[in-house]
Formats: sequence, C-alpha cells, structure tokens
Amino acid sequence: MEPAFLSLGLAILGGALIGLLLSVFGGGGSVLATPLLLYVVGVRDPHVAIGTSAAAVAVNAAAGLGVQARAGRVKWPCALVFGGAGLAGSLAGAHLAKMVDGQALILWFSGAMALVGVSMLAPRKDAGDPAVRLNAALTLKLAPLGLLVGLAAGFFGIGGGFLIVPGLMAATGMTLANAAASSLVSVVLFGAATSASYAASGLIDWPVFAALVAGGGLGALAGAPLARRLADQAPVARRAFAGMVLATAAYVAWRSLTA
Repeated sequence: MEPAFLSLGLAILGGALIGLLLSVFGGGGSVLATPLLLYVVGVRDPHVAIGTSAAAVAVNAAAGLGVQARAGRVKWPCALVFGGAGLAGSLAGAHLAKMVDGQALILWFSGAMALVGVSMLAPRKDAGDPAVRLNAALTLKLAPLGLLVGLAAGFFGIGGGFLIVPGLMAATGMTLANAAASSLVSVVLFGAATSASYAASGLIDWPVFAALVAGGGLGALAGAPLARRLADQAPVARRAFAGMVLATAAYVAWRSLTA
C-alpha cells in the first residue's frame, strides 16, 4: 500500500475513534487528534498537525451543534457573547503558537492534555438554572472568560470544551446540559478561527483533514448506541477515558523531550 493511502486510512480510523469517544463522553476526545496525527498518521510538522486537527474539530462540533440546537438546549445569547469574545483570543493564540518552536509547542500541548484528563475526573453536577437569561452583569462575566478560553484554545489548537463548559456554568449558573450544548458554539468559532489562521500560513493537510472528518462521522454513528449501553456505567467509563488521556499526555511529553 502506498504511504499516502496508508496515512489517509489511518486518519479515517483515528477520526472514527475520536468521533466515537465524543459521542460516548461528550467531550475531551478531540484533544487526542493532534497526537494521533503526529504519532500514528505520520504528520511530521507539529504546526500542521495542530492546524489540521483544529479544522476537523470545528466541523465535527458544527454537526453536534446542529443536533443540540434542534433539541433546544443551546442558550444562544450567552453562547454568542462567550464565543464572540473568545474569537479574538483564538486568533491571537493561533498567531502566538505559530511563532513557537514545534517541539516546544507540543510539550505545552501535553500539559493541556493533562488538564483535560484531570478535569474529566472531577465529579459533574447538573444543578443550575435552565431558564437563565443574558443581562448586563452576565455579559461582563462571560466576555473576559471567553477571551481567555479562546486564547488557550487557539494556542493549543483544541476545542477547549473542558474550559468552556465550566466557564459558562460559573458565569451564568446554567445547567450542565445547557452548558455542554452552548459550548459547541465556541468550539466551532474557536476551531474555525484557529484553522483559518493556520490555513493562511499553509499549515493544514487538507486530504488528512477530509479523512478525519469522514472518520469522525462514522465514529459518531457507531458511538450513539454504545453511549446508551454505557449510560449506567458512565462514571467508570469516563475515568477510564481520563486515564487514557493522561497516559497519552505523558507519552506526548516524553516524545517531545526526547526528540
């Protein structure tokens, strides 16, 4: 098999794994995209891996957002203030990341992965106000938080849902279900801005991007019934997934330090 076809096949399989994980756990899986591209698919430039994964994450999040919007779970005013403020931050973060040496950036990325893993181990509470409405006080809370989260998402090329969801809940008091749905607005905006910045610098592998998106769609379809079967064991499964993310973070850090 030609190396290019093998890489695309691996990208499809990797995208399917990420799509499945996102369907089952509702977040965190996208952070595996960059190490998967680097160490499995064979993308050699860390910046290309980050740019390509950011573009794929934006597309997958847009599909998820459509589902959540039809279900009426998205708090659009709050989500747009948070995401709009973070858009400028994500562009600035992506610009800064492109100025950092690739191996140093991946080392920083491993730290972000570790934070994702740890955040997944924290207990989740759904208590909150399902009827929350945007006002001036909430806007003053949401905008600065959105700017900071967007900066981190753009710098690391990740969706940032592990920061967006608690940020929305802390600023507005909305429920976990509403925050998870509303966070997809920011994930789409941040991913689109980050990938646009990388694309302008020629740092996206478009065939690999297409393979990731195609695989992600297949994984999402396969993950839906699996999520229903694991519903009763969700805490145990989520801890196992968090352990996988933490182990991957350690491996990424080791590879970066020994490169």
